[in-house]
Amino acid sequence: MQGASYSRPGYPSNALDWLRPGVLGSMARGEPAGVLTLTRLLLIQGLRAAAAMAVVAHHLWHEAYGWPGLAWFGWLPWEAGVDVFFVISGFVMVHASARLFGVAGARGVFLRRRLARIVPLYWATTAAFLLAMGALPGRVNTPWPDAAQLAASLVFLPWARPEGEVQPVYSLGWTLNYEMFFYAVFALCLPLRRGIAVAAVALMLGLAVLAGAVLPGLPVALAFWSDPLLLEFGLGMGLAVLVARGLAPPALVRLGMAVAGLALMVLLPLEWPRALRFGIGAGLLVAAAALGQAPRLPAMPGRWMGALGDASYALYLVHPFALRGVAIAWATLGAAGPAAAWLASTAALLAAMALALACHRWFEAPLTRALAGRG
Repeated sequence: MQGASYSRPGYPSNALDWLRPGVLGSMARGEPAGVLTLTRLLLIQGLRAAAAMAVVAHHLWHEAYGWPGLAWFGWLPWEAGVDVFFVISGFVMVHASARLFGVAGARGVFLRRRLARIVPLYWATTAAFLLAMGALPGRVNTPWPDAAQLAASLVFLPWARPEGEVQPVYSLGWTLNYEMFFYAVFALCLPLRRGIAVAAVALMLGLAVLAGAVLPGLPVALAFWSDPLLLEFGLGMGLAVLVARGLAPPALVRLGMAVAGLALMVLLPLEWPRALRFGIGAGLLVAAAALGQAPRLPAMPGRWMGALGDASYALYLVHPFALRGVAIAWATLGAAGPAAAWLASTAALLAAMALALACHRWFEAPLTRALAGRG
């Protein structure tokens, strides 16, 4: 869900930088094996955008906001967008940290950049959610948090709500509680050489999952951080190592991997653990995007794909405000019927994208640059 600068020596550090005049021409002559090239970047950006839109669709169509004729879309695995994000996160962290492995002081640099990227927008959306709870108590189906739950949410500590559900105040933050745990383990291993560091992180994630399976009665936070979902980060890291080693299957093979990944997400039994039901398919989708080149896209679709990919973290966090706002407006207008429902859903999707792009451009990106020391 979060983005990262794909920084390597001599290469642009932000997706939009790759799309500025002069960059396309310089990249068209081909790239050495193991480098995250323009077309690979665009495919990953597109996958990030698609994953974020899948989460938006999950909340729009699965819950339907009372709009008739839309709920039947809920059978599609929209929620698997989160699993795609986790695999991409593992993949991107290895690439974005290429110059940090084995370097003294790398932990501080990595954590500062991650916190600068994740915290400001999450705290801002949590504050906005609390304001909405106070201003529109009948529109928010969440009890007012106590001080302990709010503090735990802000520091990404899994905490049980009064009804027993382990979720932060702003419920979408549950994924960030996993992300932050992964970042902490990743930072711990950064002083090692890349291959050893990746293996060490994967081992620690695996041991955490094993502990959750064999040790009963773990505290809430430790039980949360032992979910097999952690293995999806490891899957992404493994793909990054394969890219660095130059693995590039033919385009037809990668297309088959993408089709198989989507099919598994739809067809695997509902009772299977999520990490199997969605994680395998997510891994295949990311592998299809990362392990090779793709036909060059026209400039305009590439720009939009890059922009929405960069704004995917903002889209994930702010889309409920847009969806709920459109739902309230639509209820006020009193429009009804299938045509009105489709019009409302289209308006909600467009509003979510517009709000995300605006938040990324005028809040998230400049604040991240300033706090990370790259401004």
